[in-house]
Amino acid sequence: MNNQKTLVIFDIDGTLLYSNAVDSKAFATTFQNFYNRPIPSIDWKLYPHVTDTSIFDTMIQNEFGRKPDKEEVNAFRTQFVDLIKEKRLSNPEFFLEVDGAKAIIDKLHTLDEYEIGIGTGGWMAPATVKLKHININAKNMFMSFADGHVAREEILQHSIDQAVAKCGHFKKIVYFGDAKWDVETTRNMNMDFIGVRLKGDKEKLEDLGAQHVIENYLDVEGVLEAIGLALPPR
Repeated sequence: MNNQKTLVIFDIDGTLLYSNAVDSKAFATTFQNFYNRPIPSIDWKLYPHVTDTSIFDTMIQNEFGRKPDKEEVNAFRTQFVDLIKEKRLSNPEFFLEVDGAKAIIDKLHTLDEYEIGIGTGGWMAPATVKLKHININAKNMFMSFADGHVAREEILQHSIDQAVAKCGHFKKIVYFGDAKWDVETTRNMNMDFIGVRLKGDKEKLEDLGAQHVIENYLDVEGVLEAIGLALPPR
């Protein structure tokens, strides 16, 4: 089955909302509380894959010489999510929508030529809290998280596989992301990419090979045009 639709997949942190600093501190606090020792590092670039699963697995392997079991992961994740919820309520200003993010997703929902996905390196539970915080309409979206996935390529492929299973093959697939690892992942997958840089430092991603970078989604028609023109990173 073939169609003329475009699949648009979004990262969450730094792409739809800006909460990276709070998330990192919450992860570190949870690790300290859970294991009674400081987290090894919150420089995510030091880990094999920038996903919650890879980061957590690597920490436990390096600190304790073993893999975490399922119950341990679930208990840690629950504490982490509880802290994210607490921070969201006490400091909602730290969970800011990227300007126009909700509006562009609402717009894409109204256009028959697009399907929408989420592909994030975070676990599903905290990611869902953050999407709800900025009132993102996740209905009929093809969503994939770090649960059960180690590499970001696996996560994006899972979103794509869900969409293809329902809609058939797409004429174009575009991923919106904000970080070095998003550029690397889409380059590895030869996937069209649009970078998002909230501070306007577009060269951060352009120097890595991104061919299209925006600051926000306020220019809806401009974003739709960028989707049509998007190319894989060089």
